This record gives sequence, C-alpha cells and structure tokens, in this order.
Amino acid sequence: MKRPSKRGIRKSPSREAGMTLLETVIALGMLLVVSTGVLALGSVAMSMTENQGHLMARTAEYAQDKMEQLLALKFCDATSNTTVLPTNPSGGQGLAGCAAPLNNNGTGTGGSSNPATPVAGFVDYLDSSGNLLTGAGGGWKYMRVWQISSANATNTVKQITITVKVSSALGGTTALPQTTLTALKTYPF
Repeated sequence: MKRPSKRGIRKSPSREAGMTLLETVIALGMLLVVSTGVLALGSVAMSMTENQGHLMARTAEYAQDKMEQLLALKFCDATSNTTVLPTNPSGGQGLAGCAAPLNNNGTGTGGSSNPATPVAGFVDYLDSSGNLLTGAGGGWKYMRVWQISSANATNTVKQITITVKVSSALGGTTALPQTTLTALKTYPF
C-alpha cells in the first residue's frame, strides 16, 4: 500500500486565523481610553485618602494631645505656659484663672478656637512630623488654637475647645482638614 503524499493535501488558510495589526491598534486605543478614566479616579482616591484619612487623623491626634495637656492643669491655673512641652509652670495663660465669669469674647483672656484669629498664649504650631515649633514662622504644618470658657454662671465648669488645622492639603482642596475637640473640666479638679 502506498501512502498518500502530504504534498497533495493542503489546507487553505482560514481568514480568522489571527488578529490583524489594525485590530490590535484599535483594541489598544480602547484600553488606553478606559485606563485614563481609571487613573483619574485613582488620583481622586489618593488625594481623599491623604486629606480625609491621614491629615484628619493627625489633626485629631494633635487635638487630643493638647487636650490631655490642658486637662492636667489645676482648675484655677492662670500662669502655666502650655505652648511648650513639657508645660512650664510660669509665663503663660494656663486655664485662664478663676475670674467669674471668664472674659471669653474670642479675642481676650480665654483664647479663641478659631484658627483665623489665634490669640497669643493660646496657640502653638507643629511641623509635618508633629514636633512643636517655637513660633509662627514658616514651616508649620499644623496650627493648634484653644479657648477656655466658663460653662456655667458660677464658674465651676470650664469648657475647653481645641481646634487643629493643617496649612495645606493634597490636591488644592478649598476646605483644609481640621478637627475641633471639646471637653469640660469641673472645679476643684
């Protein structure tokens, strides 16, 4: 028996045997358009994570640190300097003393919890690592302002309000992240 020769049996090439260069270019163009949209979403997610995640957590942490420092003072303290660490027993405003009622108009004794109107003795500045700076000069990343006010007519309860604000955020957002923390301190504690 004779074997059939392979030369005589030829298959014609299929028209759909592979992708043409034109099909590949079109597929890559579509992939590029979709990827561009996803990258823009990734950029928004990254700035939100930095601003609302990292920076907001840091402002809350620094507000809590200042609150612990102020709550450790005696109720009628009027001299401790809380703009330094550790707290200096003299040269500052303390908890605004025991005058009844406290002068709390936001610009006098008692400080201000508005970062736009900080009051000397009731403000300090931190660098990007959270280290206390020695003034409002350039380079601060976080500003802490605090206000001490009388919470009742007999001045036996003080309200301590601390606001921490960042100097800049990622992505040029208009509202900079900030945290406000409030606590009450009662006499004689």
